Formats: sequence, C-alpha cells, structure tokens
Amino acid sequence: MFFKKYGDIVVGVFFMAVSTVLMIMALMLPKSKVMEIGPDFMPMCIGSVTFVLSLVLIILSIKNFKMHAAGLNPDSIPDCDYKRVLSSIILVLIYVFAIKLIGFILSTLVFLFFQMLVLAPDEQRNKKEAVRLIVVDVIFTLVVFFLFRYGFKIVLPAGIFTITL
Repeated sequence: MFFKKYGDIVVGVFFMAVSTVLMIMALMLPKSKVMEIGPDFMPMCIGSVTFVLSLVLIILSIKNFKMHAAGLNPDSIPDCDYKRVLSSIILVLIYVFAIKLIGFILSTLVFLFFQMLVLAPDEQRNKKEAVRLIVVDVIFTLVVFFLFRYGFKIVLPAGIFTITL
C-alpha cells in the first residue's frame, strides 16, 4: 500500500542517495596525469545526471500526488510487473559477466536488444518493432563505442574478438 502511493518518491530518494555516494567516491579517484579527463569524469557525469533525474522524479511525483490526492484510489494503481523486473536484473547480471568475455560491442548489442524487448509494452512486441529496436540498438552501441574509443580515448573490452576500428 505504502509503495503503491509513494513508490516514485522512494525510488527518487534512493537514487539521489546512490548518485551522491557515486559522486563522492568519484572525487576520491586519483587525478589523471596524462590528460585532462581523468577516471572521475564518467562517474561524475553519471552521478550528476542521475541526481538531477531523481530530483525531477521526486518533484513531479509530489506535484502529481498533490493534484490527485483527493481522488487517489490505491486499487487503480497497477501492481509491479515482477517478471519484467526479475528479467531485467538477470539480463544486467549476464551482461556484466559477458562484457569481458565476449567484448563490449557484441555483449551490448545482445543486452540492449533483449532489455528493450523486456521493457517494451506487450502490444509493441512484433516484427516491425523488433526491427526498429535492432536499428536503435546498433546505432546506440556504435555511437557509444566510437565516443569512448576516439572521443574519450578509452578502450572498451574487446573480449574474444579483437576490433581495430
């Protein structure tokens, strides 16, 4: 009952705390002596974006809650889809272990496709949407790969395939 009403606020506060810890720990990383962007850059970016998005989630949830406080019926709030949550957790765990073994590109292509498929609404799980997901998956993976490889000069795990792009 409590989580149905205040779930977004609880999740927002949780991720604000996680992002704060991430940013504090990123500040503890040693500074790079080779280039301006050090090992703290990406954790600080991720922590900052997560913090801002969590704050927006909390503000919108409070605003929405106040607007609908009078007519809020807890039975009208859908239950959590535990099957999708569990599937996402399993996919992330497989991805974490597979990225070193088979490399960033292949493991990210497979992970993102299945993750987007798990999170897609039931009515959007057809061949046309699957093709769209594959296109988005390939473009996103390659953009991230080239951004890290040539923009940040960070080599991502190659795994069993050696890629010299």
